[in-house]
Amino acid sequence: MSTAPKIAALRGGHVTLAAAADAFLATPRTANPNTHRAYASAVDRVIDRLGRERPLAEVTDAEIGQALTELWGTSAPATWNRNRAAVTSWLIWCQTKKHWAAPSVPADAERRKETADETRAVTKTTIHRLLSRRDIPLRERALWRMLYETAARAAEILALNVEDLDLEHRRAPIRSKGGAVEWVYWDSGTAHLLLRLLRLPDGTSRTHGPLFLSERRPVPARRPAAADICPHTGHARLGYDRARVLLEKYASLDLHQLRHSAATHLGEAEVPLQLIMGKTRHKNPRTTMRYVKPSAEAIAAITTHLAPPRRIH
Repeated sequence: MSTAPKIAALRGGHVTLAAAADAFLATPRTANPNTHRAYASAVDRVIDRLGRERPLAEVTDAEIGQALTELWGTSAPATWNRNRAAVTSWLIWCQTKKHWAAPSVPADAERRKETADETRAVTKTTIHRLLSRRDIPLRERALWRMLYETAARAAEILALNVEDLDLEHRRAPIRSKGGAVEWVYWDSGTAHLLLRLLRLPDGTSRTHGPLFLSERRPVPARRPAAADICPHTGHARLGYDRARVLLEKYASLDLHQLRHSAATHLGEAEVPLQLIMGKTRHKNPRTTMRYVKPSAEAIAAITTHLAPPRRIH
């Protein structure tokens, strides 16, 4: 006699979107601070649009798809995919782990194809001209130069606190994508900008709290965790999405292009692959090789070696 398969009863009809989001963001899968910020950014923006106090069970698949489209429908495929994946993970967790009646990301809000861009690395001249522009605020110039000189991921640098900085040795420990704590290093350009960035109006300097701060103090309804608020100014940590928008506004570049360009420029300078791996903190040489591609200028320069020898009169 066969037994009927067990079916988990759906429950949690009273759970609000805000409560469901908080429960998900408290799970071990979001324990890494960088991961937590990425998930929280996407999920919070979706539930703000749908109504934080609405019951989770009342939200439809179509509403989830509409919110995703309104928020990131015109963004680059990588941005759409990243935020879509965060919301999908949250909803699947609600359904499978908590057995709450919850919507799904609809089929028409599908993952988008990310086309490999062979021109992602920009020239050193372009980067240095960008960082010397006087119309760009100090915070942006410090962040962009730090991303370029450390060849670090934007989320890693945005997660830094002032007390993490070893200003004397121009380095800081960061928590990498895999969870390991590793060092990143910068040069004199970043060092000079950091000293200016940390200076307060009264002549003293910030000693604790987030390194890169938002322009305004957070409103009570969206107040972040205490660790993400500067004790000196009351301003919140600068978010990834805002940093991304500003680089796009000033230079039509993506944050990751600074890391990509750094690796490419090191390769063009004939730095050994092993040292480039140490700088970018990639574990697999094949991963690093995706970044270390010669620029069009470098390829053009070596073409002279193919020319016939010049006659000497």
